[in-house]
Amino acid sequence: MDTFFFQKKDLSIYHRNILIKHTQQFDICNDLGGIIMGEIKKILVPVDGSVNGCKAVDEALSIAEKCGAELDFVYVASNINKDIPSHLVFDRIWEKLPQGLTARKHVKSGHIAKCILELAYEVQSDIIIMGSRGLGLLKGVLIGSVSQKVVEESKIPVMVVK
Repeated sequence: MDTFFFQKKDLSIYHRNILIKHTQQFDICNDLGGIIMGEIKKILVPVDGSVNGCKAVDEALSIAEKCGAELDFVYVASNINKDIPSHLVFDRIWEKLPQGLTARKHVKSGHIAKCILELAYEVQSDIIIMGSRGLGLLKGVLIGSVSQKVVEESKIPVMVVK
């Protein structure tokens, strides 16, 4: 995993290879090694079957266990991930889902970032935890274009795991 940093109007921090778009809703929790905690009750995790998406799932599961938060996993069908059916992605997640955590599956189609943001507001997520994609030297050099769009447009905190 690589460490990276993305600066925006809101305070952003990075810790342990994770970008956190930090807002005043949450405080840094030192006993979690710097990971934000606060009053996280609902976590939205976009999934696509990618390696970085799986890393985001692991981070979300860890935080959800520590916070007692509910999880919403969303798979947005698109041309990019048409070879990986949603049921396979969800099956892998449910295999490692700790007992006692509440989790829901959502399948959407359309513009990926827009679907993620709409669902985040619909289910009243406290944070979005998502994976990044390396896109070379052009736009998205630090984080993928979908995660970059979500970070830029989200009104709630976004954690991007690479």
